[in-house]
Amino acid sequence: MNSTRLLTTMAVFVAIGTLGSQLLWFPAGIAKAYPVQHAVNVMAAVTLGPIPAVVIAFTIGLLRVLLGLGTLLAFPGGMIGAFMAGLFYKTFRKKIFAVVGEVIGTGVIGALFAVPYAQVLMGSTAGAFAFLPPFLVSSIAGAMLGWVVVSRVNQKHLLLPS
Repeated sequence: MNSTRLLTTMAVFVAIGTLGSQLLWFPAGIAKAYPVQHAVNVMAAVTLGPIPAVVIAFTIGLLRVLLGLGTLLAFPGGMIGAFMAGLFYKTFRKKIFAVVGEVIGTGVIGALFAVPYAQVLMGSTAGAFAFLPPFLVSSIAGAMLGWVVVSRVNQKHLLLPS
């Protein structure tokens, strides 16, 4: 994929993730669940790979924080989930493994990473069990949504050539 097409595709994913966080969210424990972020992570991981997916997740997180649509917790969950989704898909070449990577990356590793991150940067004293349920709920819902979209797009042969 040439660089212009790659950057344009990444920009579209960023726009979808940023706008989607405003339109589709729900409270989940001590955090808000933004399933569109996880759907975009899966879609970007499958279509573009792990590194562009991480850049997209970082950019969405940054825009959400700057626009007041999210908290600093958007960074660890989104970026780790995007990387794991891309890595799992690249390793196993099955879309369902991108979903598994997203759930493990965001729902488990991202939630555990969020504990010291929230203590240092946000002054929160919440423990791991406060972050695990909302991160898991959000990542499972979003990753399944992303899997459905990628599966449907793939059936229509609309995915961009690598």
